[in-house]
Amino acid sequence: MKAIRRFTVRPVLPGPLRPLSDLARNLRWSWHAETRDLFQSVDPEAWAAAAGDPVRLLGRVRPARLAELAGDRRFLRRLTAVADDLDDYLTGERWYQTQADGLPAAIAYFSPEFGITAALPQYSGGLGILAGDHLKAASDLGVPLIGVGLLYRHGYFRQTLSRDGWQQEHYPVLDPNELPLTQLTEPDATPAHVSLALPGGKALRARIWLAQVGRVPLLLLDSDVEENDLGERGVTDRLYGGGSEHRLFQEMLLGIGGVRAVRTYCRLTGHPEPEVFHTNEGHAGFLGLERIAELCAAGLDFDAALEAVRAGTVFTTHTPVPAGIDRFDRDLVGRHFGPDAELPGIDVRRVLELGRETYPGGEPNLFNMAVMGLRLAQRANGVSLLHGQVSREMFAGLWPGFDAEEVPITSVTNGVHAPTWVAPEVLRLATRQVGAQRAEDALSVGGSERWDSVADIPDQDIWELRRTLRERLVLEVRERLRASWRQRGAGDAELGWIDGVLDPDVLTIGFARRVPSYKRLTLMLRDRDRLTELLLHPERPVQIVVAGKAHPADDGGKRLVQELVRFADDPRVRHRIVFLPDYGMAMAQRLYPGCDIWLNNPLRPLEACGTSGMKAALNGCLNLSVLDGWWDEWFQPDFGWAIPTADGAGTDPDHRDDIEAAALYDLLEQRITPRFYERGRAGLPDRWIQMVRRTLSLLGPKVLAGRMVREYVDRLYAPAALAHRALTPDTARDLAGWKARVRAAWPGVSVDHVETTASTPTAELGTTVGLRVRVALGELTPDDVEVQAVSGRVDEQDRITDATVVPLKPAGTADLEGRVLYEGPLSLDRTGPYGYTIRILPTHPLLASPAETGLVTIPPEEVVEGAGVVLR
Repeated sequence: MKAIRRFTVRPVLPGPLRPLSDLARNLRWSWHAETRDLFQSVDPEAWAAAAGDPVRLLGRVRPARLAELAGDRRFLRRLTAVADDLDDYLTGERWYQTQADGLPAAIAYFSPEFGITAALPQYSGGLGILAGDHLKAASDLGVPLIGVGLLYRHGYFRQTLSRDGWQQEHYPVLDPNELPLTQLTEPDATPAHVSLALPGGKALRARIWLAQVGRVPLLLLDSDVEENDLGERGVTDRLYGGGSEHRLFQEMLLGIGGVRAVRTYCRLTGHPEPEVFHTNEGHAGFLGLERIAELCAAGLDFDAALEAVRAGTVFTTHTPVPAGIDRFDRDLVGRHFGPDAELPGIDVRRVLELGRETYPGGEPNLFNMAVMGLRLAQRANGVSLLHGQVSREMFAGLWPGFDAEEVPITSVTNGVHAPTWVAPEVLRLATRQVGAQRAEDALSVGGSERWDSVADIPDQDIWELRRTLRERLVLEVRERLRASWRQRGAGDAELGWIDGVLDPDVLTIGFARRVPSYKRLTLMLRDRDRLTELLLHPERPVQIVVAGKAHPADDGGKRLVQELVRFADDPRVRHRIVFLPDYGMAMAQRLYPGCDIWLNNPLRPLEACGTSGMKAALNGCLNLSVLDGWWDEWFQPDFGWAIPTADGAGTDPDHRDDIEAAALYDLLEQRITPRFYERGRAGLPDRWIQMVRRTLSLLGPKVLAGRMVREYVDRLYAPAALAHRALTPDTARDLAGWKARVRAAWPGVSVDHVETTASTPTAELGTTVGLRVRVALGELTPDDVEVQAVSGRVDEQDRITDATVVPLKPAGTADLEGRVLYEGPLSLDRTGPYGYTIRILPTHPLLASPAETGLVTIPPEEVVEGAGVVLR
């Protein structure tokens, strides 16, 4: 029989055990080993049945057991110690509190997904895991972040396989009352709500759930409320589900509703209002419109409000390809804004202009969320050095006249939250080596360039640790594989072979991620005979564990999964290669530590960062990867191997895959397996252990989320807070007025004459050449502009590379025709073909970048020809 109504019955904890409730409701337990150990000791069987979720655990424990624990003085002492530790963590001074004054009082961090723990399944892949690690690291550092997201009633889908290996999706319903969440309430105990206006007088309402991530509150908006019609109730049903309008509703709720939720939370709790708003990818970009509307309601005009909002906004892009950006039909967006819908005080045309693709090749009828994100943020970044470069090139059309390297998009390379991803066995070894507090600080706060203490760990200990982790993974794989085959319809009598799957003494390769085509799940199958020989080699075998989900609408990705599964089903190799369905955080926390090699073979440069290899490295796993994302930045032969790429223009895709697959096989056959299996005098793989040691000591400190968040604070949050404070209402009006005046007058700005003291087209290194430049400024003054000499080596097309910029100074006042003479020296500090040009840019003390206005003037052709702008 099926229940007609469902309740969540919460346990009544005896008085002495009340702190367990606080510990369960703060998600710090997900990365704090002592808290998890305490909950496990409450009831080990119930803990396993609850999949390590304290909230579910407390709902399963028998009252008799709770009464027994309430009288157990040893348990109560442990409970008091863990509860006191949490209190110290939440209230004590941390890194952020020791920094200089001027840092933002609070930062709001918006993301469409958050991967905090498997007990709160609100993530699909790397973007969400990164967002979760960002919140955890901010908590460890004491950064006053407020997270903002959506609560999806089905989360992301659960994955199983059919008998023939086809991916199948399942969407279990999540009850917020059974999750580690608390509903935000008004003083009269009624649920706190936010509401968005929809066309036709309708409304989209959402309540606010709070997940406490250590010191960081995470606000999750839930549209499944009785006040909504059926369609609106389903807005937060699935992560990345539904059609265009459904996605638009989700992103309006995340951005606009999210700002309103932050205001509500600060009003109810007294938390400081954010000075900086950080949007993690373009999904939350509408938050800028809501903040503009707030300022317009307070008396600012749109242009002044736009400047004030931009000053305090940070935008992070995660996609290296235009196809990965959310784009909506302009008419659809226009229908949901304006007098009959949301933000009625803002002209719809101004809204649509923010998302317009004004660059060459742009689609005029589409509204681009990343373009809006860049226009609403004074500071933007990619997530690795290479991705920053790719992003500057991809969005360069928004800043016409500037070289890609000058596009105002910087980079902060992602990191991973070590306390979440480091195996307990690795943590215990670190604690034994340097002590508990130093180990915790090293993994969470970071700051050191090297972990020198790793050098003191004996080789035998490192190798035993690696073998222990590999053996644990083997047992995990067999258990998951058996469950998967049962779901596929196999009976126990068919599954005896699973007891021989994988070997704890065989070189183990891991490959787990989402399955879009560019990540090339099946590159390893390019030459199946050669792969089979690697798997079954009599002296140096390898074994491979693969996992990953294809998007439900991506049949191409599903075919890749099926192809891999069918190969892994082959009785000849199924003991050496396995595909595990339903990849998620719980599986990943076992998979990364147990592998010896982490494989990553995307199409370069389509991997923005790729943090899974970082998590593996923190456990002593070596990376085998294409030079893309973070690996392009930090690869050293000490840390693993780089797969050569064949990514030249015009390379046939099939031929490229053949070349790169062959390079992968070569590395495994000739360099990797011999090193793993060779033994020194003590019977240990000395050279392999040395690579593990260097990975931990030199790469480990780089890949920390603590390092990443400290970079965000220093390079983006702190400057954004200062800019936000500088943009008072009057200053914002002045800046907006100045920009309008400069844009109107810019057609009258020109470079009229350029001359140098160089008499010949050649010069000696170290020579200084004098420049005299006459410019027309029209209605502008020298205070409005900067005249620059840009110089450097030139290529065959006379394009300047590795440029040096020197400002020129006005030499006197304007002549009768309004022209101003500028002078300055040009130092010829490099040999070979060398050139210079002149340009004029607007300048203002409140601009964050010289390219911010997108305005630049360079000499016309006739001036160039007369001046001999290129010296050879």
